[in-house]
Amino acid sequence: MSNDQQPPTVMSTKQTLDEERNIAIAKKYMSTAHSPTENTGADSVRHLCHSNSWFWSPSTFPGCTTPMDYAQSHSKVMASVNDLRIVQYDQAWAKDTHVLLRYTAEGSHCGEPYQGIEKSDPPKKARWWAAAIFEIEDGKVKSFTKDWDQKVMQIQLGWAPVKESEDPRWNRDMLADPESARQAKE
Repeated sequence: MSNDQQPPTVMSTKQTLDEERNIAIAKKYMSTAHSPTENTGADSVRHLCHSNSWFWSPSTFPGCTTPMDYAQSHSKVMASVNDLRIVQYDQAWAKDTHVLLRYTAEGSHCGEPYQGIEKSDPPKKARWWAAAIFEIEDGKVKSFTKDWDQKVMQIQLGWAPVKESEDPRWNRDMLADPESARQAKE
């Protein structure tokens, strides 16, 4: 999906014109950072960010302190999941300078080996969810905080071992298909 074509947004709220612009800037950052072809590293998003911007996601992107660091690190994941795409924005809203994007993404391990793990034939597929909270200042990303269910993606792609358990947080079948597991419980 090119930067001109954004994934659909399922839920949004009424926003001011400035808040709509802030959402568009956050989505532009996301479309670039999550594009296997457009994200070539830190320089891909530098023009969208303040020089003193910061990034927070210590458990999933340790060592990344700026949105540029995130793009650099994420480009390495996308070398392995080179069909990664944001399926939709489940929620997108802003309040003043802050933007929340809750999104669904998917992809398969159809690219380079990941941490020494080769792709399978056919490639393993994954679908996961994440939330991105941005602060936009003067039309650029000032801060970016990410919350991502990385474990679900890694298990679905075969990148993380799981010992069988009845505990849903460690049950291989439930983690491989969390939406079906959620519906079965209802």
